[in-house]
Amino acid sequence: MTVVAADSRCSVLAEQIGEPIAGSAPLAKTWVVLEQSGPYGFKALNESHLPTEVGDQFAAATDKSAVTVVLARSVGPHADVHRPGPHRFWIAHTSPGGVRMRAGAVDDLRELLVPDLTEVMERAGRGELPAWGLPTTQPLLLVCTNGKRDVCCALTGRPLAAALAADPAYADNVLEASHLGGHRFAPTALLLPVGMVYGRLSTEDARHALDEAQAGRVSAIGSRGRTALARPFQTADLAVRHAFGITDDGLDVLRSGQVGKLLPAPLRWDADGAEESAAVVRHQDGRAWEVPLRREQGDTPRPESCNKPSVDPTWWTAGEPQSVAAWR
Repeated sequence: MTVVAADSRCSVLAEQIGEPIAGSAPLAKTWVVLEQSGPYGFKALNESHLPTEVGDQFAAATDKSAVTVVLARSVGPHADVHRPGPHRFWIAHTSPGGVRMRAGAVDDLRELLVPDLTEVMERAGRGELPAWGLPTTQPLLLVCTNGKRDVCCALTGRPLAAALAADPAYADNVLEASHLGGHRFAPTALLLPVGMVYGRLSTEDARHALDEAQAGRVSAIGSRGRTALARPFQTADLAVRHAFGITDDGLDVLRSGQVGKLLPAPLRWDADGAEESAAVVRHQDGRAWEVPLRREQGDTPRPESCNKPSVDPTWWTAGEPQSVAAWR
C-alpha cells in the first residue's frame, strides 16, 4: 500500500497514489458560461455577485438536463464589490458531430431569463442551441481557480491562468472558472467548444491545446476526456488517440460506443456493474478499434477534494486497442 501524508492536499495525494486522469472528465453535453466578476463562494451560482434569480433559475433549469452552468471572470484579483455589466456569455454543445458554440454579451444577465428557460436548456442539452449571441469558433479555455471550493484549484489554477493571460497570444482565450470538478487533478481546465477537460495541466500544454484549437484540432496531451462521453468512453477515446497518434487531429474524427450498440455514445454507460467491458472507437476515415476496459480500484483511500472525506478510488483503464473491420 502506498504511504502518504495524512494532511496532503487532494491533488498531491491523487498524484502520489498514481490515480490516472484519463476518463475523469465531468459529464455534460452542453456548457453555459456566464461572466460574473468578483469572488465566488463554494456554490458559485448562489454565492457570488450573480443576481439571485439568475443563479436560482439556471440551477433549476439545468437540474435534470445534460447542461452544466459555470461562472467565469477575467484573470486576476477580484475585489468583493459589485461591478455592473456588460456580461459576456457562451453556450457550447460538445457532442462529437455536433460541436458548436455561440457567444454574446448583455448589460444584465437577467436578460437571459426567458419564461421557458427549462425547455430551452433541455433542448440545448440535445444540441438545439438558443439564438443567443452569434456563432463563434474562437476557443475558450476555462481554468478552475475557485479556492472556496478547493484550495488545490486556487494554488495551482491561478498561476496557470495568470501565465496564459500575460501572453498576448492567449490572453483573449482564457478565463478563470468557478467549478469544473476533479479538483484532485488540479490545475484543471475546460476547452470549449470541443468540451475537452485537462488535468495536471502545465502552461506549455495549455498553450499547445489553444494553438491546436485555433487550427481546428484537439490536443489530447493531459486530457481527462470529453465531457459528452461517459467515462469509460472517455478512457477508450483517449487510448485510441494516444496509441495511434490521433492526439492533434480534428474535433470530430472519432466516435465511441459500446460493442454491439449504436453510435454515437450517450452519456449513460450500460455496464456500470461490470468489472470488464469493451468499447468500439471509430475514425471518420473508416478505421475502427475495439478497446478492452477494466474497472480498477486503488489500494489507498483518497478524498475527491480537500473538503471531502477519503474514499476508495475506482477508475476505468484501457487495454491495447485492437483494429477491427473498417466501416464506411
